[in-house]
Amino acid sequence: MLRAGLGGRRGGLWRSPCPAAAGGSASPRCPRALSSASAGSGGGARGGGALPAGGSNVKPLDGVKILDLTRVLAGPFATMNLGDLGAEVIKVERPGAGDDTRAWGPPFAGTESVYFLSVNRNKKSIAINMKDLKGAKLIRELAAVSDVFVENYIPGKLAEMGLGYEDIKKIAPHIVYCSITGYGQTGPMVQRGGYDSIAAAVSGLMNITGHEYGEPVRPGVAMTDLATGLYTYGAIMAGLLQRYRTGKGLHIDCNLLSSQVACLTHVAASYLNCKIEAKRWGTAHGSIVPYQVLHNGLVMEMNHPTAGRIAVPGPGVRYSEFAISHPKPPPLVGQHTMEILKGLLGYQDDAIEELLRTGAVAQHEVR
Repeated sequence: MLRAGLGGRRGGLWRSPCPAAAGGSASPRCPRALSSASAGSGGGARGGGALPAGGSNVKPLDGVKILDLTRVLAGPFATMNLGDLGAEVIKVERPGAGDDTRAWGPPFAGTESVYFLSVNRNKKSIAINMKDLKGAKLIRELAAVSDVFVENYIPGKLAEMGLGYEDIKKIAPHIVYCSITGYGQTGPMVQRGGYDSIAAAVSGLMNITGHEYGEPVRPGVAMTDLATGLYTYGAIMAGLLQRYRTGKGLHIDCNLLSSQVACLTHVAASYLNCKIEAKRWGTAHGSIVPYQVLHNGLVMEMNHPTAGRIAVPGPGVRYSEFAISHPKPPPLVGQHTMEILKGLLGYQDDAIEELLRTGAVAQHEVR
């Protein structure tokens, strides 16, 4: 049971791996899980979203706070998966515009980008101007009370604002700080932005995709971004386990190129070991359709404050002891600014009003 260890930093970095659960009886190895917190409102999964028989719906990341500075796809996809497992994800966005993908469309559900909605459920949004000194100070304060810090800026950009790993580590030595870039933290391409199509081409993915005698083809979805998001998700989980064992935070370096090259698996191994260059084979199983996209709860519905009832693809993993159900809808830009400043940082109304007045933060009013 990692809940107390991963989310209980303020009472001392770590307690026993099997802390006594309040009101629960202990087994020879580990105590019974804490009773489930009440489920959020607003949605559920079509099909297989019911709580498994005998499950308590205590989620593995309940109590873990994720400070999410990522935008577009790889990072938001990773943090959405963490939110599905119970983490409190605080999405930091630019006042006004917010995440780039809020403007990507058509299609739109009402005024909301379907692209954005697809990868941002189970998050709160706080609108902060990080270029403002007061805004950067708020990021540091949020980092100090968070367990994980995730960002996807070009290396060095956050350090210029005093928000790089070395800066955050000084005030939050427990932090699991994850950076997502195009090409890593070092090397000749380090200052280049990361784009799925370019990384797919450089890694060789496009060269092996398409008809046998046709041109290289980009996959129909941003597979490099999505693969990087999954690697990031797994790496953060491993980082939390590492911190649970050692009591120390760490820096995680994820990047598009490395993620995609790793996914070439046997294709890359054939060249490295036998010098067999890969070729395009077209579609081998075009008739196989995932008829099970509905039965397994792969579609999640929820009520959005402006778009109304929406449906997005759900997580591709199921667990025996809890259900990933009742998702919270993707937030509006700055929808939770005041809630986070008050509830997490303890700011008083007059201090919040000053931050709003100076433009350091913004609050979206849901009508």
